[in-house]
Order: sequence, then structure tokens, then C-alpha cells
Amino acid sequence: MKLTTLIIGLLIGGIMLATTQSNAGLVETTKISATHHLADGGYINTAKDFTEDTAILPLLLRYATEKRVDSLPKNAIPVIEQTANSLEQLPRDQDTVIRLGHSSIFIQIAGQRWLIDPVFSDRASPFSFAGPKRFHQTPISLNELPDIDGVIISHDHYDHLDKQTIKTLADKIAHFVVPLGVDNHLEKWGVSTDKITSLDWWQSVTIADVTLTATPTQHFSGRGLFDKNQTLWASYVIASPNSKLYFSGDSGYFDGFKEIGERFGPFDLTMVETGAYDKDWPTIHMTPEQSLQAHIDLKGRQMMPIHNGTFDLAFHSWYEPLERITALAATANVKLVTPIMGQVVALDTQVKSSQAWWREVMQTELLAAY
Repeated sequence: MKLTTLIIGLLIGGIMLATTQSNAGLVETTKISATHHLADGGYINTAKDFTEDTAILPLLLRYATEKRVDSLPKNAIPVIEQTANSLEQLPRDQDTVIRLGHSSIFIQIAGQRWLIDPVFSDRASPFSFAGPKRFHQTPISLNELPDIDGVIISHDHYDHLDKQTIKTLADKIAHFVVPLGVDNHLEKWGVSTDKITSLDWWQSVTIADVTLTATPTQHFSGRGLFDKNQTLWASYVIASPNSKLYFSGDSGYFDGFKEIGERFGPFDLTMVETGAYDKDWPTIHMTPEQSLQAHIDLKGRQMMPIHNGTFDLAFHSWYEPLERITALAATANVKLVTPIMGQVVALDTQVKSSQAWWREVMQTELLAAY
């Protein structure tokens, strides 16, 4: 990994040196506690045991001295290609989920099509020439997407909020649902204010038969050196008459998962961050053990580990998160969903997409070494 890529990756994965809202149809699910709001603007994590993380200089020293193993795949990550036509052929009454890479998700629910944290650029970075580069192409290009009803954004980090993707989608999509403050980014990039709904934690918006509720996470925000925590970060409950999904965004493990599970569980599928964790930033990303516990706290029926398999954002190997969560889920008798990027996962049947696709890549790499 080049030094510039490391620095940007660590900023995204671990550390970082009053907003307008257009909220037609917004409903508060409960009285909002303002404890995560700062009086002079900005937001904080409220857990008593939350601590700030390691500064960047010790991390750079670690990079210079610590040997890294298999940080990048040496062979191709399998991808199932999709087109506008193939997605349009999906029955509109069938709720489905497709991993596009990292934490980018296509969902079809109650006949609506949504994108979650869509990142279609080659790099999760403010630069086109440097920063974490994706391991694989997206299963579908931006220009090939069918009609999309809305976009959901969890927070403003580069691996979740992609400027070029948003600019391309700005005129094509009717609804953008974001945490407080993220609307300012979207407006600067050409999204009309009347298309944006900004949510605080525990606020909901209903669009036809789909209700989206922003729920707490333990993370941070910022896209530069001087805007840390000026926008909110969130997870989401995505509910329809037939399905209920949970999307974690980015988060360290905290008691909020239990509260979300009590209020909204059980979930047909939890999409839980499982990757980019490290001992030097334990409060803002989860280890696989913590990700599994979060799924259990949420009362999920099936778990899809996300935030892995696409970008190099930490010190662990590219496949470690998937290997660890697979072993843990088997021991805990948790149903794990690990589809190939681009694979259609239907929610109205028992999901049978727990294939260990990454092991085929690992095996190919091992054979190539001999």
C-alpha cells in the first residue's frame, strides 16, 4: 500500500484529525434525546465508555514497522454481473438484496428499489489518483441502473458517500434519505432540496409502503481536516408490510444495538459492518465477535456481513473478517448470508447464499504460490 493510500485509508477506517432540513412526511418515532447534539453544532457519541482513538502518527509508525499479510487479493474477486434488464426482470413483489461491494447495497422492498451507501467510483478517496482502490468492479455500472426510487446514506465518509455517484444520480432519483447535516453535501452536488429528507436518530419517514428510521450508531463523521463530527452518522431500520431490514452503517459495539432490537426487532436480515476493525480504533468499528453480538442484540434472523471484500481500510488481511465471522456464526448457530457481489438474495425464502466465495480466491492464490 502506498503511503497516500494508507493515510486516506486510515482516515476512512479509523481516525480523523445547525443544518437545513427538507423533511416532508417525517415522523418522530419517539421524543428525541439531544444528548448527542453539541450546543454549538456538531455531534458526539454518548456512551460512557467511548474514548477517542489513536492519533495518526503512531499509526504511520505501525505501518512503517509492521509486516502486513494478504492486505489485497492477488486474484480476481468473483462478481455476478447485473444489468438494468436483469434487475427489471426481478418480480416487483419479491423483496431482494444485492451486495454491490463494501457497504453498497441494492434492495427491492415493497416494489421499491433503493440504493444504500452507493459507491461506484474506483477509489474511496477525495482523489481519483490515490486512496483505497476497489478490489473488484461493481456488478452493475451507474449508467446501467434501472429506475431507482431512493438513496439512503449512513454517514459522510468517502467509502459510504461518493460525490461522483451522487452527482450522477442527482437528477434521476426522487428521494435521498440522510442523517442531519449530510444534506448540505448533497445540495452542493446538485441534489434538489425538496428531494432530501434529513433524519435525526429515532426519526422516520414513510414513502409509500416503506418506512425508514434512522437509528443510533457509535462512529464519527467528516470529509476533511476541519469538519470532524459536523454531520450525524446513523444506521437504518427499513420496514415494509412484508420485510424488516437493518443496515448498520459504521459503528463500534455499544448498547444501542439492544435498544434498536427491543424497539424494532426481530429483523428478517441484518446487514452488519464486519471489517476495517483494529486494536487502535476499537470504539468506532467492530470486531467480528462484536458484529455477531450486535446481530444477536438486534434479534436478527439472518446476518449479512458487510464493509469487507472491496477496500483495504485496516491492517487485517482482506479475507480475515469473512473467515472469522463464518466460524463464529457456525459456533453460535447464526444463519449467515455471504453472497457473491452481484448475487440476488431473495428474502421471501430461506436464503441459501452462504457460500465461502473468498476461499476460492484464497485457494487460487495458494496454488499460484507453488
